[in-house]
Amino acid sequence: MPQPRTMDTVQAQLSSSLAQLKGKLGQSPTLQKLEEKTHVPKEYIFIGGAFIFTLAFLSGVGTGTLCNVIGFIFPAIKSVRAIESHASNEVTQWLVYWVVYSFFSVIEIFAETLLYWIPFYYRFKLGFLLWAMLPQTRGAKYLYDNFLKDILKTSESKIDAVLKDAKVTAGRGENGNKKDG
Repeated sequence: MPQPRTMDTVQAQLSSSLAQLKGKLGQSPTLQKLEEKTHVPKEYIFIGGAFIFTLAFLSGVGTGTLCNVIGFIFPAIKSVRAIESHASNEVTQWLVYWVVYSFFSVIEIFAETLLYWIPFYYRFKLGFLLWAMLPQTRGAKYLYDNFLKDILKTSESKIDAVLKDAKVTAGRGENGNKKDG
């Protein structure tokens, strides 16, 4: 019995994969409209978009913005859904994520000049944010339980004093007088 030719096998696998992708993408009204306007199959639009996105990410174009969008938008949506569903374990997971995200953001503000010189920083940041947010890894919970909880508890009085001082300072006008109101 002759063996099938390698190219025929590869072509059959590609056709099968494209058919599966087309089935999954068929649920996207945006891709459907784009396919109708451009007369390009939606699976090719998706593959082309994924390729351009990958090239941009690997070259460093827009990676800072991408990190901020992924680190903020997805968790914000999931947080709202958790609040609306009243699932306390999910609410806790997202609250912990926001504490870790805030802590990381504050550190990033002060270390920004140094971070600029770290090659592939935003790729590492994206990996870190995904690790922290994904329910499968629960990285934020790990960081909170093993590091942040102790730091925040021992610094709680200092943090409260700084916040109180900031509130008093914010209550004054530009000339140092108390604001009306």
